[in-house]
Amino acid sequence: MTDSLAAIPGLLFLTLGYAALCALSPFGDCRKCRGFGYQLKTNRRGQLRRGRTCARCDGLGKRIRIGRLLFNRAARLHRDGTR
Repeated sequence: MTDSLAAIPGLLFLTLGYAALCALSPFGDCRKCRGFGYQLKTNRRGQLRRGRTCARCDGLGKRIRIGRLLFNRAARLHRDGTR
């Protein structure tokens, strides 16, 4: 019983921390290209070269965070419902 009560403040801290992160920085690095916007390739000598443009982020290198996406959809639903 006391273990579950001790976990509640920790989960609340994580939730509020993620909400603050989504509010301050709504975009994060793309996970596929790691924020470069393109794939890294190596040539035969082992030197890094620019590869194809990333298909997931369309070469921008950024993605919208899940929490910010959910907030945007909820705000749009509220805005459209109160007009």
